[in-house]
Amino acid sequence: MSQRPAVLLIYTGGTIGMCADPATGVLRPMDLAHIQDQVPELRRIAVDLASVAFEKPIDSSDMKPADWIHIASIIGAQYERFDGFVVLHGSDTMAYTASALSFLLEGLNKPVILTGSQLPIGTIRTDAKENLVTAIEIAAAKDEQGRAIVSEVAVYFEYRLMRGNRTVKVHAERFEAFRSPNWPVLAEAGVHLRYDRAALLPLQEGPLVVHDRFDDRVAIIQLFPGIRAEWVRQALSLPDLQAAVLGTFGSGNGPTDKAFVDVLSEARERGVILLNVTQCVGGRVEQGRYATSQAFQELGVVPGADITVEAAITKLMFLLGSGQGTEGVERALAIPIRGEFTLA
Repeated sequence: MSQRPAVLLIYTGGTIGMCADPATGVLRPMDLAHIQDQVPELRRIAVDLASVAFEKPIDSSDMKPADWIHIASIIGAQYERFDGFVVLHGSDTMAYTASALSFLLEGLNKPVILTGSQLPIGTIRTDAKENLVTAIEIAAAKDEQGRAIVSEVAVYFEYRLMRGNRTVKVHAERFEAFRSPNWPVLAEAGVHLRYDRAALLPLQEGPLVVHDRFDDRVAIIQLFPGIRAEWVRQALSLPDLQAAVLGTFGSGNGPTDKAFVDVLSEARERGVILLNVTQCVGGRVEQGRYATSQAFQELGVVPGADITVEAAITKLMFLLGSGQGTEGVERALAIPIRGEFTLA
């Protein structure tokens, strides 16, 4: 490895990697081998860049657990060769992929930065160039001792670096499309890149372990006023369902009528794991604080604290895929394993 930091770009698909055909105006995937033609600023960064792309780039709406595992396997295979990694990804499901990668990459002590854009890289007002350039700078950044400043999976978008499994997409059109509602921003880019060292995960000891199993037999049930118990029963009776995220009101509350509570009780008796996650963008579940969540507490529903829906669903898939069994999964859900939620 040279004295200059080495960063690997991994292109999965998405708006950031699209450019317009000069003759037809039709958007097509950019050839990463010529990325410096589109972003000449990259020639001025003291970083050795290499790139790899999915054989067939995909829209992030088509991203599946197998694709998360594929990204993680690329990072694992190239881990010793590079100082950091930048994953170019569509914004729609970026928070899911960032969360999934955080769980798959155990013992990570190098930066894995996901970024994308709201406009293609070849358009005049694009946000793609700044997002890409700064993501690369962060992936290459070292501290005074020559160690990676960022040693976790993060999302960089519109001048902000956020913990990947704390990130949610909050706007479909604005450049500032993402927020980290329950954890401080890890870094902000202005005239200088300023890191919040206290907010970053500490460097991990030991080797990287790349996990390669997800169990996708999970569901999300978003509660709403008037939701019918029978509809919830149908959802929780799906064949092979192992776990469900309950999208609850406020600080983790839900209906108290007997029919609804009975449905949850039936699911629990069948061994279905239930995780209570608030629908609110910010704040946390305080299960049992009000009468409207006391039944959840009595049924053994796991309170999700301030975890995001994206992190909740991917953590469930990860834990179920690890073969820990119901009790092991429930215990692990109550513990932050990659900084994905804050203990009370």
